[in-house]
Amino acid sequence: MTDVSKDQVLEKLKSVRGPDMDGNIVDLGMVSDVFISDGKVYFSITVPAERAKELDPMRAAAERVVRDIPGVKAAMVALTADKKAGAGSAPVSRPAPQAQAGHAHGAHGQQPQRAKSGVPGVGAIIAVASGKGGVGKSTTSVNLALALKANGLRVGILDADIYGPSMPRLLGISGRPQQIENRIIKPMENYGIKVMSMGFLVDEDVAMIWRGPMIQSALMQMLREVAWGELDVLVVDMPPGTGDAQLTMAQQVPLAGAVIVSTPQDLALIDARKGLNMFNKVEVPVLGLVENMSYFIAPDTGNRYDIFGHGGARREAEKIGVPFLGEVPLTMDIRETSDAGTPVVVSNPEGAAAKTYRDIAARVWSELKAKQATGAHAAPSIVFD
Repeated sequence: MTDVSKDQVLEKLKSVRGPDMDGNIVDLGMVSDVFISDGKVYFSITVPAERAKELDPMRAAAERVVRDIPGVKAAMVALTADKKAGAGSAPVSRPAPQAQAGHAHGAHGQQPQRAKSGVPGVGAIIAVASGKGGVGKSTTSVNLALALKANGLRVGILDADIYGPSMPRLLGISGRPQQIENRIIKPMENYGIKVMSMGFLVDEDVAMIWRGPMIQSALMQMLREVAWGELDVLVVDMPPGTGDAQLTMAQQVPLAGAVIVSTPQDLALIDARKGLNMFNKVEVPVLGLVENMSYFIAPDTGNRYDIFGHGGARREAEKIGVPFLGEVPLTMDIRETSDAGTPVVVSNPEGAAAKTYRDIAARVWSELKAKQATGAHAAPSIVFD
């Protein structure tokens, strides 16, 4: 196999134009230190935070040209942003005050919510959410669910990402679920956890066009018309962002709490704050933040590299007063095993990554029990200066 050098990677990246087609990303100083291990290339590209979404095609182009280098097995590229000194985040308004005790307000503080009915047999429902895509939320969801199971709990997982369901692939499940009496669906199962996903009902290459009421109806059916049986916890893999699906789950489902997944860089944290604020507004307790892609340990030398920054989610959690649940390292193994349908918690249960997920699962469960014991039903008031 041909050895790949940093110089080769940087030379190839000079073919990627910078923002507004001005120069190239290497000469503009936008590329971080390039790390190469076993033919896998890791680096980040620094961009202005407010332009992250429009510049994602530039990130994709950089990943593509590097993958085309002979000898490169895979490339992992992220956008990141350096916060300007003294620059703060835009303030986020507090939710409207409650009219009277005992009434929970909706997402815009306009009307009291109706009482949320539980799901028979399900002890607690936990949402795993992120403010943006590409932070590894679904991989975190599936490994968290498997870690809760490894810690001795009865677990199910609901794939609430209507537009991009990923649980069939992540859990290596194919086929269609069976319908039993009264239109009730029997969930699929693998690795000892029960699973329901739109991906079992619709072919992966079928384009889905959903409107708000359709999303709401589909989610409620997958939640309430499924024979979940007796579960200690149902993990809900939310779609990224703060749209109809998230509001439907938060407003109509008795969520016991939410776990927010972010990466260390400022771009992801900016979006994570939106998710935190949404759960705050609908009075769902935030159980804590997980920092994904937190650091990289070189498999050949054991040296640690903070390729995408480090510690941002921990600082954010401390700043706003919610628990920090743990750091998940950036490893190609986590991504590759998940994509292969053999998540790392089950494929390498004694490995460091599996232990990290089990520790996070233990903290999540501890936070959940503490919230239930104190009767805490509302998230803290969060204001970002």
